[in-house]
Amino acid sequence: MSGGNFSRRDFLQSACIGVGALSLGGGVTSVLASDGKKDSANKQGLPSVDVLIIGSGGSGLRAAVAARKTNPNLSVVVATKMMPSRNATCMAEGGINGVTRFNNGDSYKLHAYDTVKGSAFLADQDNVLKFCELAGQTIAELDFIGTLFSRDEKDSKVAQRMMGGASKKRCNFSADKTGHILMHSALDDAINNGVKFLIDHEMLDLSVEDGKIEGVVLRNIQNGDITPVLCKAVVIATGGYARIFYNRTSNPYITTGDGVAAALRAGLGFEDPEMIQFHPTGVSKGGALITEAARGEGGYLINNKGERFMLNYHEKGELAPRDIVARAIETEIRENRGYGEGLGAYVLVDVRHLGKETIMKKLPKIRHTALLFEDIDLVEQAVPIRPTAHYSMGGIEVSKFDDMSTKISGIFTAGEASCISIHGANRLGGNSLTDAMVTGKLAGVGAVNYAKDASFGSGKKCDEIARKWQAKFKDVANGEGNPSDIYTLREELGSLNWDNMGIFRTGEKLNELYKALESIKQRYESIHIADKNAVMNTAFTDYVELGNMILISQSACLAAIKRTESRGAHTREDYPKRDDENFLKHSIVTLKDGKLDVSYKDVVTGIFSLDGKKPAGL
Repeated sequence: MSGGNFSRRDFLQSACIGVGALSLGGGVTSVLASDGKKDSANKQGLPSVDVLIIGSGGSGLRAAVAARKTNPNLSVVVATKMMPSRNATCMAEGGINGVTRFNNGDSYKLHAYDTVKGSAFLADQDNVLKFCELAGQTIAELDFIGTLFSRDEKDSKVAQRMMGGASKKRCNFSADKTGHILMHSALDDAINNGVKFLIDHEMLDLSVEDGKIEGVVLRNIQNGDITPVLCKAVVIATGGYARIFYNRTSNPYITTGDGVAAALRAGLGFEDPEMIQFHPTGVSKGGALITEAARGEGGYLINNKGERFMLNYHEKGELAPRDIVARAIETEIRENRGYGEGLGAYVLVDVRHLGKETIMKKLPKIRHTALLFEDIDLVEQAVPIRPTAHYSMGGIEVSKFDDMSTKISGIFTAGEASCISIHGANRLGGNSLTDAMVTGKLAGVGAVNYAKDASFGSGKKCDEIARKWQAKFKDVANGEGNPSDIYTLREELGSLNWDNMGIFRTGEKLNELYKALESIKQRYESIHIADKNAVMNTAFTDYVELGNMILISQSACLAAIKRTESRGAHTREDYPKRDDENFLKHSIVTLKDGKLDVSYKDVVTGIFSLDGKKPAGL
């Protein structure tokens, strides 16, 4: 980004466009194509773009830059529900894993071993090995584009800390706001490379024709226009779906699974939807995150007896994998060794012994979070915490890791919206930002390489889907609704999911939830909105997001019912053991004729044995 005075106004004026910019001449306009040529292949007169990226978090921005650099003669546009500076990437705090030092005994293979073991062996080992090798290269790339990493005082290299489940220090960080820093360096890189943005545009649906992508239906939240946009390739980078636990999650309000839900409706598989990570340390009031960096820097977890209880559960104590720490905290609370009662119960994170200087230098953001949500200065007091819904290990089924393609030609995906099963049943802290940065680049290159030889579809089906959504808006936003219906139902959905599909699950609870979700779906279909005005109708945005969360919840619940074992984040109290004989498999949920179905595909095993023993030489 040139100069130090680049403002929000500059961004809106220079990098942001409207759908109209995609429509001139019935094809891609010179404002988008570097060579100034219009694409004559699109004769339909509909808005069109070569590569359309949905989502402006870390993976979407990386995809956009990779696409532009790979083929600058093709148009690349990012559609996003809000400003690119507001997304889940910003909320990833602890750091980004990647081996950059080999003099301490670390290696790509050791990173892969930790990742596979932490995943409860549900990760595909071939993809994990590739991912871990690319991770180290990615750190170097991010450093090169100007990411403001913290530095090691001894050698000025990027600073690293321990994270849960890791054998070595390989989590590269920027204090405790790494995601925020990464997102801004990725955004700067996108603007400098000429990426264009459609701000305040939400994806309603994908259009598939003859087995390949035809286009995307977008809604301009500002003016209400619902428009079919043709594209040769699309990258779905819409993030995760942990907002289905609406009342207690660390996720931003936008993580409602829009991309995954649209992919399901388009015919793609939803892989491992039941695998949802509960971060051990969310503030007790609402679930905003106290990052794993607090434990990575040496913080303690304390119960109401003043005990550091984690050593009773795992040899690594507070730095055990996240699923183990989350279950331990909930067990302490269940067995009356926590503070408070009911949903207000908690244990404590204590970092006071680290000293004010360390806290101010390495943990400033969580100090701010504790002050904001709990009115506690963690320099002086321990802060109340409890597990919070945090990350989606499941996502859109990917056919090929190398380009992040799917079973439908022209549809690519990246980041938390995707599932290449590198996290399996439990993601290690620090691997999420790496996932976004690595898979975003792969998807961008894959999409643009596909688009260069592709042509636009007919546009008929995309136009038809857009018309259905236009009619739906008129039907739903008819001025007769109760304004509170959406939000009452949303709160109920979150509570039901938390109570029945949370950290501890049983078949009885899950079956009750599935019935309740069907009732919620029926009630949702009868909702009407009091606001008829299409302009800035955020109630309709909330309505669309709620529909997506209901579909995601049903998919996750169905897969959780069918998986009669305990593995990683999926803990079945009625089936407490891991069952490799029957469930060393990925759940694949599909939607056909309005009905959800679960099938399975085998996990890809490899050099790491299921007993968890390290291979020789590691």
